[in-house]
Amino acid sequence: MGRRGGPRPGVRFLVFGLALPALLCTTGCTGPDASAPSPAPASASPSAQPTSDADLCTRLVTYWARKMLADGTYGDYQSMGLSHGQYQILRDVVAAGRSVRKRQGPDLANQLMDRQARTACTARYRHGTPSGGPWT
Repeated sequence: MGRRGGPRPGVRFLVFGLALPALLCTTGCTGPDASAPSPAPASASPSAQPTSDADLCTRLVTYWARKMLADGTYGDYQSMGLSHGQYQILRDVVAAGRSVRKRQGPDLANQLMDRQARTACTARYRHGTPSGGPWT
């Protein structure tokens, strides 16, 4: 039955069996006092702005740089959610952080890594997203 393009026999029930209660709940679940307005979610803020590519790069690189400096391990850049270019930034930042950590301690190493990640990511995304594929 499923080989000729139609859904398998139990799938229709599953789709409709889950969709109907969800539809009914969104239209009919108003709570004990239907006349009272519902409060706005606490996480919604009118000033929320989308994260720029450079900010996202900086957050990812600094997160993984601190983790790598603490653990001493490297991973696959794709499993970290990084592009190849971001991974290159990460490797450079961690190398500089290791050097400073030996001489001046982990706090100064983290500060240096933060600055270098911000600078490198800002330079990388200065003209928008680099072209050449999603993993560049």
